[in-house]
Amino acid sequence: MLLQAAILLTALLFGGMILYSFGFASFLFSALPADAAGPLLRRAFPHFYIFVIGCALCGAALTAAIDVTSTVILGLIAVTALLARQILMPAINVATDTGNRTRFGILHTGSVLVTLAHIFGSSAVILRLSA
Repeated sequence: MLLQAAILLTALLFGGMILYSFGFASFLFSALPADAAGPLLRRAFPHFYIFVIGCALCGAALTAAIDVTSTVILGLIAVTALLARQILMPAINVATDTGNRTRFGILHTGSVLVTLAHIFGSSAVILRLSA
């Protein structure tokens, strides 16, 4: 039962990140003017990171007795999501607010790479636990 719960929770994490990154964020910019979509996305991101941190920590707890590698991967996802929420996102917001497009581009690329790493890591955990 623990294994199934770990798989389902990690699948929720994986699916939530996919939906938010490739669905919600893209939809906002196609449905709203940029001056409305940007602030809305800025308000949503902290909640997204809380979701990622919570799912990853719970997943790590569930996998601790099953697969150490999965526990480490999910723990790293939680830690890096916390760093992204507390350090990277505020820096992106400052770059946006000050009109520093170069810095914004670099930081935004970093946040995209972090999220892609989280998606890849969670998919690796799902595959490990399902094997």
